[in-house]
Amino acid sequence: MKYLQGLNEAQYQAVTMIEGPLMVLAGAGSGKTRVLTMRIAHLITNGVSPFHILALTFTNKAAREMKERIGKVVGESDAKSIWMGTFHSVFARILRSEAHLLGFPSNFTIYDTQDSLNVLKKVIKELNIDADLYKPKKVMSRISAYKNNLITVRAYLNNPELMEADERANMKYLGQIYGKYVESCFRNGAMDFDDLLLRTNELLTRFPEVLAKYQDRFRYILVDEYQDTNHSQYLIVKALASKFENICVVGDDAQSIYSFRGANIYNILNFKKDYPDAVTVSLEQNYRSTQNIVDAANAVISKNVQQFKKNVFSENETGEKIKVYRALSDADEAGFVAANIWELHNSQQRKFSDFAILYRTNSQTRAFEDSLRKKNIPYRVYGGLSFYQRKEVKDLLAYLRLLVNENDNEALSRVINYPARGIGETSQNKLIVFADSQNISVSKVLDNLGFYSPQLGLNNGILTKLADFWAMIKAFEVMLKTEDAYTVAMEVAKRSGLIKFLKDDQTPEGISRVENVQELLNSMRGFIDEQQQVEDGDPGLSNFLGSIALSTDQDNTKDDDRDKVSLMTIHLSKGLEFPVVHLVGLEENLFPSFMSSSTREELEEERRLFYVALTRAEKQAFFTYAISRFQWGKITDAEPSRFLSEVNSEFLEFINPAMESRFVNHSGLKSNIFDEMPADARSFKKLDPKKKIERNEETPKTMSRNLKPVATARIINPSGQSSQDIEVGDQVRHDRFGIGEVTFLDGTDPQNIKAKVVFQHEGEKNLILKFAKLTKI
Repeated sequence: MKYLQGLNEAQYQAVTMIEGPLMVLAGAGSGKTRVLTMRIAHLITNGVSPFHILALTFTNKAAREMKERIGKVVGESDAKSIWMGTFHSVFARILRSEAHLLGFPSNFTIYDTQDSLNVLKKVIKELNIDADLYKPKKVMSRISAYKNNLITVRAYLNNPELMEADERANMKYLGQIYGKYVESCFRNGAMDFDDLLLRTNELLTRFPEVLAKYQDRFRYILVDEYQDTNHSQYLIVKALASKFENICVVGDDAQSIYSFRGANIYNILNFKKDYPDAVTVSLEQNYRSTQNIVDAANAVISKNVQQFKKNVFSENETGEKIKVYRALSDADEAGFVAANIWELHNSQQRKFSDFAILYRTNSQTRAFEDSLRKKNIPYRVYGGLSFYQRKEVKDLLAYLRLLVNENDNEALSRVINYPARGIGETSQNKLIVFADSQNISVSKVLDNLGFYSPQLGLNNGILTKLADFWAMIKAFEVMLKTEDAYTVAMEVAKRSGLIKFLKDDQTPEGISRVENVQELLNSMRGFIDEQQQVEDGDPGLSNFLGSIALSTDQDNTKDDDRDKVSLMTIHLSKGLEFPVVHLVGLEENLFPSFMSSSTREELEEERRLFYVALTRAEKQAFFTYAISRFQWGKITDAEPSRFLSEVNSEFLEFINPAMESRFVNHSGLKSNIFDEMPADARSFKKLDPKKKIERNEETPKTMSRNLKPVATARIINPSGQSSQDIEVGDQVRHDRFGIGEVTFLDGTDPQNIKAKVVFQHEGEKNLILKFAKLTKI
């Protein structure tokens, strides 16, 4: 069996064990995707029907890539028959078949986060509740947490402790909002992301015959990233696996970083309690990173108490030490990173796509974007506005959603007067209020407009416009019965006036919007072609809309983004790898975050986050931190992250060690993290020998003839407590521009002396000493 060749002993055991429960503890870079892929291929090769295999992955993109690899071993037909995808996409597929049992249409709409927030805002407004006190995002987060812990509206209202807790949090009406929100979604024939799990649990609990049906179908279950499953996902998997117990979970407790989404690390830590006969296989060889990177990551994660002990190792080259850069400010930090990327791009012929800049929070991106732009380095920020979240794309999608689900009031309200057709907000509100008062959908009112018109209080002109709009929608629905989704979507875009409206705007932004609509139509055509080639494929519009709603940021990466530096939060980087990683902002209260380090459990998750970030690196890693950072409109002191002191000094190389004693505890905090370090790790405190910056010897000649150089000048220390004399050739530092060398001094009036300084990362600057706040090194 060729596909088994090249597997190490642990991988071979994980792939070839067919029956019974199995837990695969896969360390970073240990080849878990290969193990999952080959295990599925091995099951099929040994007679297991692909229709009996359920594989749950982290992204749909991962599922597609795994199917391609499996297809090369067992054939494309068998590979395409496997039930494989994310929890949400797989269970949405089940719910499409069984939704009628729960009172939902099979073509129910899947609300994305923005759709859900829009419905929630309307609910809060209808209930006349203070939106400032009940902020929609906060309420949405709370409802999401309840759903993922299987706390339905009924369960919530029967739980005095939960209601009292919300009342203490000044949210006594949360139950009322929750109930109204669920009613609105049900009436709209829609489910949000959390419903896809909650309703699947409901389906399997209330209908034993449905559970038995899917238990018999999914005789072999594989779950990737098991450490990131929440309670709702855990219960679904446990129920489906309870008959045959042929369940294989793959994960790494050291990479559990999604508790804020409800992920429960105890799902993997307690796997042996659920399945006492389970076999555990540890994949400990890291094939991705150098020995130095792996050993450094191990040194940090070893500080966690809550973990399975593993001996992750690498047989790759030893590799370079991790470079540590101490920046004077966030601007200096960003300047160093951009300069370093440019230098490595040129000296090592690295592609820009080889580089990643990883940070704890999205708010850190601006300085890096500025510095990269200055050097014309192409980059992409992940986690920004998704293609499918752009207004013009969502507008066309709303029309299409309405064709498959007339009860989708969120879609209806988006397009009923877009492009403008004279149906104003007042008229829309009358329509909605009347439908609610009659306990019917708005679509039913529009279907019977002649019957209901006397009660609506709308003039004949508005009624005619409503009738024309609804007749157009009905015509599209009829067309959908005989034409494919792409053809219908093209007709919708034209006949609705959407394309014309966008084309009328000839600004670059307007042209871009038209291109985005065209790109959506292109993606639809590609989807239809793909589905027509797949056994049991569904090229229908409903399936296309569902695939969009369930897509992830990584699923939507385009080819033209490939040769760009990647900027992303560490959470988004999970599952990815890069030859060179810059892990930035390594400061206390930033990383670890001050919001996530008040308990041991929270701090251990922050440490796991650090471990994930470092193990994304294949060849080189750089740590950066600043001793001051611009926050909330002012400069604040910063203290190096405790995680820096947890990496053994033998794995680190300090580019510019600390140059003054005040750095050790300049913030006044009492952590003393470096005083507790062994003597050989105290290189942060050592003074680096002066490193002269190469300067252009012609510089003075390029100055204006009217300028008169001076031999020395006096600068004021930023502390204001002392002054220093500087001369040409001295090294200085600036809070924003970093380290530089004085190449020219000019002026006669001490109050107006200017200095030309060449900075390492920011280039040449002409500064007025009185205001520059330079410090002589």
